[in-house]
Amino acid sequence: MNNLKQIVCPISNEKIDERATRLNALLVILIVIAGFLFDSVIFPVFLAADFFIRGFTRLKYSPLSYLSNQMTHVLQLDKKVIAKAPKVFAARLGFIMSVVILVFSISGFTTAAFVTGGILVFFASLELALAVCVGCIIYTYVVLPFVKLD
Repeated sequence: MNNLKQIVCPISNEKIDERATRLNALLVILIVIAGFLFDSVIFPVFLAADFFIRGFTRLKYSPLSYLSNQMTHVLQLDKKVIAKAPKVFAARLGFIMSVVILVFSISGFTTAAFVTGGILVFFASLELALAVCVGCIIYTYVVLPFVKLD
């Protein structure tokens, strides 16, 4: 776990509620699983749209983030404020993975879609259970080495 202390996340001044992001991860897990159980491309389409809203627009809420925020109020969870930028980067990765699942599913590459979905579920499970942002890990080792720092 010492390596996790060396992780660098994208930064911004914007903040969001960590409890809502963890509930959001739960909803992502359920939607990916439902997509495979019902053998329907509607689920990855919905996820791609939701991740797109969170990762590429300035809208305050996507459907899942709105639902997650409402759930934090209903469950009366204490708010824990964290930086938004790492979650935006993670949403962009989620968008890419959802599109890949969709393309594999439509193309008949069911095993590849299932593996990609399993990876997305694994990443979301780490967020849900341990508050580990795989987006930050990917950012540190894949993106940051190519970013020129002044």
